[in-house]
Amino acid sequence: MHEVALSRQLARIVLRHAKGREVLAVDLEVGHLRQVVPEALLFAWEAVRKSVLEGQAALNITEIPAVIACQECGSKTQIGEILDFRCENCLSRDIKTISGEEFRVVSIEVSPERKQ
Repeated sequence: MHEVALSRQLARIVLRHAKGREVLAVDLEVGHLRQVVPEALLFAWEAVRKSVLEGQAALNITEIPAVIACQECGSKTQIGEILDFRCENCLSRDIKTISGEEFRVVSIEVSPERKQ
């Protein structure tokens, strides 16, 4: 389950940026193509954050759909559960990925004061 490794790395990043303050929440964007199971990531986060971070450190995940743009006809296609990388308009495979590869910390909410 690579969600545990992702949670550990995420906790390290959050800890570094919290600079000794209590972490209240973390907002994260995860692209569909990252093949991260949000429920598994939340489960792993709960275990990891308790041993690394001070505070509740709620993890809020926004899932970003996979979208491709056709290089031939210019149309955009959202990729579903079946990863079919063809333009839905002309069926071309000459495409460019526009979104869906994200794994990005959007914000970290921390307490205003450092813990003594």
